Amino acid sequence: MFKKILVVAFVVVSINTYGQTINWARLQKTDRHILGINTGLDYSLTAGLGYGYQLKIKIPIILNAEYSIPFGDNLLDDHKTKIGATVRLIKAGKFAFTAKVQGVFRRYESDYVRLVNFGSDMSVTGGYYKKKWFIAGEIGFDKAIVTHFKHKKFYKDVFPNVKDGWYEPSTGGNFYYGLQSGVSFKQSDITLRVGRVITQDFKTTPGLPFYAQLGYAVKLSNKK
Repeated sequence: MFKKILVVAFVVVSINTYGQTINWARLQKTDRHILGINTGLDYSLTAGLGYGYQLKIKIPIILNAEYSIPFGDNLLDDHKTKIGATVRLIKAGKFAFTAKVQGVFRRYESDYVRLVNFGSDMSVTGGYYKKKWFIAGEIGFDKAIVTHFKHKKFYKDVFPNVKDGWYEPSTGGNFYYGLQSGVSFKQSDITLRVGRVITQDFKTTPGLPFYAQLGYAVKLSNKK
């Protein structure tokens, strides 16, 4: 039971739903590379980096990688990495609908245990996009699939029978939903995302049941 509580707490604390926010009306076929930085609030002040590569195909698909850490004394103790892809499914006038699928790697360390987690993050977004600004709604699900425990000596001295190893939680996911908006310039975007978080049983919420992210992205074109 204590392990289950730790896993759920770890997933809730590390939800930090950072991701590249794109103005699809501004994105050109020649915009191959998208570089982004962001900062946000979710239990603590966090910072992140993002990179996207637009494939040279008819349907807009962006391969992306993201890395985020919370500010603290030991910056590398806790961090999260996402790798996946975003695809624009529908475009109707100034409206666009997209889907994103990512694999997630998370690490969390405390005085009691080090947790390494593999999971997934899936989301859909739909909104109204113009050249200079946009607004959209998003909904997603962040799932912790399997977690490895390595307990510290202090914890083992108190609970000598505790076992290290992989653990698959029966509950370990959060739904999130909110709004994203931004203003666009020639090759850059300033974006804002805000929303709420609820656990997958729809009965409980984290201690701070909302998220926020302010981001800045630059697109690099390849005219060839």
